[in-house]
Amino acid sequence: MSKIRVALIEDHDLTRVSIRTALQQKGEIEVVGEAPNATEGLVLLNTLHPDVAIVDIGLPDKDGIELTREIKSEAGNDEIRTRVLILTLRDSKEAVLAAFAAGADSYCMKDVKYDNLLEAVRVTYNGNAWIDPAIARIVLQQAQQNPPKLEGKSNTFTSQSDDEQSEEEMIDPYTLTERELEVLQLIVEGCSNAVIAERLYITVGTVKTHVRNILNKLCADDRTQAAVRALRSGLVG
Repeated sequence: MSKIRVALIEDHDLTRVSIRTALQQKGEIEVVGEAPNATEGLVLLNTLHPDVAIVDIGLPDKDGIELTREIKSEAGNDEIRTRVLILTLRDSKEAVLAAFAAGADSYCMKDVKYDNLLEAVRVTYNGNAWIDPAIARIVLQQAQQNPPKLEGKSNTFTSQSDDEQSEEEMIDPYTLTERELEVLQLIVEGCSNAVIAERLYITVGTVKTHVRNILNKLCADDRTQAAVRALRSGLVG
């Protein structure tokens, strides 16, 4: 089994060492490079093409949001794409939405527990959005309020046409089973498949089946989009 290749872009030495130590406790993750600023970080990413880049927003030469935008822009249509996990102390609505608009795949607070950080890396590597529970409500409430269109990441946190909104608002709650609604509520809360399985006393495989059915029924491309549509339509609170 190949390891998840991770690069760290963080200007505080102690924080960087702490993150590296935590990640390397698991044999499934390999930290392939580190950089203390955005300039060196971009060179590092273009050279090593890691699977996941953990990027701090507060970099000294350029903020992590702008760096994320550059990372995604340079990736273009290449098959080799680095997924971006934002790691920060900033939980403001503006910072969160700007990060996702720039193309960030996941958003994690710096005071996250090590196990949750590892889970965030795994989820991000597998192509899903991991949103720290501490900020999930901020993101989804903002989406529920129909924010102005954000440039960059197009379909998850941008505004939609009136027709599309009306369609989402008319989602029949009976379309989803009681169990699927329970799973959807936990998705909105930012829970991973493993956590959902533990809370509902079902297997991870069963959770995956429920998630797949939910995405199909809500016509959503991913978990985050499903959560946004569920909130817009009032399926969950």
